[in-house]
Amino acid sequence: MKRPTIADVARRAGVSKGAVSYALNGQPGVSETTRQRILAIAAEIGFNPSRAARSLSGATADAVGLALCRPARTLGIEPFFMELISGVEAELSARSYALTLQVVADQEAEVAVYRRWWGERRVDGVLVCDLRTDDRRVPVLEELGLPAVVIGGPGGTGGLASVWSDDAAALVETVEYLVALGHRRIARVGGLPDLLHTEIRTEAFAGACRRLGLTDAVTVPSDYTGEEGARATRRLLSSAGRPTAVIYDNDVMAIAGLSVAQEMGLAVPADLSIVAWDDSPLCQLVHPPLTALGRDIPAYGAHAARQLLAVIGGAPADRVQDETAHLTPRGSTAPPRRSS
Repeated sequence: MKRPTIADVARRAGVSKGAVSYALNGQPGVSETTRQRILAIAAEIGFNPSRAARSLSGATADAVGLALCRPARTLGIEPFFMELISGVEAELSARSYALTLQVVADQEAEVAVYRRWWGERRVDGVLVCDLRTDDRRVPVLEELGLPAVVIGGPGGTGGLASVWSDDAAALVETVEYLVALGHRRIARVGGLPDLLHTEIRTEAFAGACRRLGLTDAVTVPSDYTGEEGARATRRLLSSAGRPTAVIYDNDVMAIAGLSVAQEMGLAVPADLSIVAWDDSPLCQLVHPPLTALGRDIPAYGAHAARQLLAVIGGAPADRVQDETAHLTPRGSTAPPRRSS
């Protein structure tokens, strides 16, 4: 799709480009009725007067965009996104690029942000996080022709470039590790169920448990917050077939689960083993320190930023596999009590 220009506004309004310029800049020379009609048409087709000169000149914005559909209050307590953004920023600043970050309420708002950024030439490309199944953002970005790199996959990215990590392999490794310790009742507290990586992890967990003969394995969906992680943990630990090990989809929920186990009088790891995704300093500050799946998140962000800058420069849209998360055993995992 072609970005809207002042000529497009003039053609639709049936006036000259000079009249459009007068209307957009609040100058005399057009009637108030015509001015309002021009402003309405400009808004409708996504032409922003503050970006008019840039749009007409074809200049680059020297910025990339990142819209996050997460509550702003959770971003400050979840280490993953802060580490990811730090890696993106490090790569961009080295290339004299800026990062435009916006928190949105839902996917509809996120799509609107992309359309506005594209129409105003505010960014040269975007990074896309939290890929969903049948994600509507992918065809919109393909339609706009806005350079984009999806942080996620491997599937569901259409014709867009992507950087992804093999979550399935990491989860299988974790289940096999817990089984080798002697655990037969393993549960998982998952993330948001409509996210593609949550679905990949859920299928990998279920498949590994079936292959290893674990008939009581269960996944409880959650939303990555400590509150929901604690609630899911209480439900699991209050059940008749209480698990002896729980895998959490992020570190915040795992720490909340550790607190719940301790308040219920269960010893970690003697009564309950705990594994967290996204190893972070938080995992090592609690007692016992948490066994965790981790990778170099800042490097992951830097890799995505490099790929986006390459796509902006005209490189083909590649799908690149990044480092697979590796398991670091710590004090929160051990063989279960024999009485279990």
